[in-house]
Amino acid sequence: MVRNDLFINIPSFFKCPISLDVMKSPVSLCTGVTYDRSSIQTWLDNGNNTCPATMQILPSKDFVPNHTLQRLIQVWAQSSAVPSPVVSSRQVGAWVADIENRRFGALPKILDYASSSDENRRFVASLDGFVPVVAGVLGNAGAGIEILELVVRILDLVMVEKGVKEQIQGLILKSNRDHLSAILLILEKGSSDSKIASARILEAIAIDPESKRSISEREGLLSVLLQLLSSQTDSSSLDSVLSCLIAITVTRQTKTQLVRSGLVQTLAKTLSTSNYPISTTEKSIKLLLTISNCRDGHQAICEDPICVAAVVQRMSMKLSSSAVEDAVTVLWSVCYLNRDSKAQEAVAKSTGLTKILLLMQTNCSANVRRMCCDLVKIFRVNSKSCLASYDTKTTHITPY
Repeated sequence: MVRNDLFINIPSFFKCPISLDVMKSPVSLCTGVTYDRSSIQTWLDNGNNTCPATMQILPSKDFVPNHTLQRLIQVWAQSSAVPSPVVSSRQVGAWVADIENRRFGALPKILDYASSSDENRRFVASLDGFVPVVAGVLGNAGAGIEILELVVRILDLVMVEKGVKEQIQGLILKSNRDHLSAILLILEKGSSDSKIASARILEAIAIDPESKRSISEREGLLSVLLQLLSSQTDSSSLDSVLSCLIAITVTRQTKTQLVRSGLVQTLAKTLSTSNYPISTTEKSIKLLLTISNCRDGHQAICEDPICVAAVVQRMSMKLSSSAVEDAVTVLWSVCYLNRDSKAQEAVAKSTGLTKILLLMQTNCSANVRRMCCDLVKIFRVNSKSCLASYDTKTTHITPY
């Protein structure tokens, strides 16, 4: 009998209230509720300041390891587990040899083995010739998309190991065969998990200006990434595509192409949607900032009917300090540097001046404070058009 044939009754207090999976590293908040470390860390990193189970405001975001519960889970796991077959290093080596000889049935075995533990992942990544053999499948014209999807998922898995990222970069970008075509095909027709893995691989190998340019100039790639960005609703997929675009958008040609293909409108729509996590918002603002310093970029931002207002809407205290600086820089660029009247009007109508004044009273960086002062000066000069509509109940703030 294999594991999939068993029904295992999991005690409810072994499950993380967020992920609903058995906790690997249980930690307790000051509210007394225990979560899996990775789940609650993600929750807090996204700007939340409440306990997910009780919704109480957290006076402290520190958590304490729950060693007693962890020992109970370990004892339960050992008594409930079904022994899995031992895989020898010789067997793993045989799988790699099979892949090299185009017997791709070994790929799912490698993926399962490497996914089962950190030790297994490190072991396969350290095998001589493993990365070149697996990455080489991307250049095999006869490999179907299912095979290619397995390859990118394996590469994405082992990419965290030392030196692997550089190997993958060299194999994909410097090979005589067009490995990028395989990745492009997966981004177009692959599963959601494979698309995420492909975008992460592209982001990881965009290490230097030359690699960034090589990736962004690959015909059809920017169009596919932009299409994914506008069509995906899953936050993990969005985050991976946004991170990839941030990594490769460095040249003026790339920025112009993205802007003319509707990137600003897509980012404005994403920022206007309230059900995305903080990470998606922060990456959207970062990408908006990236394209704002080109002529087409700041023009598109100013002309879009909701973009500037969406940035103001998201410029809240829940964002990280770097994201707040990115948002302020976008507003400073279009309102102060380029003196765009439409952008200035959009900030005024969306209570942007209130948020700027409030931000100046926080412990913001000197750079943010300087840009906020510049923005206030702009609204002071244009007080007849902008400050006339300034309406706030925040009586303790004086505009100037």
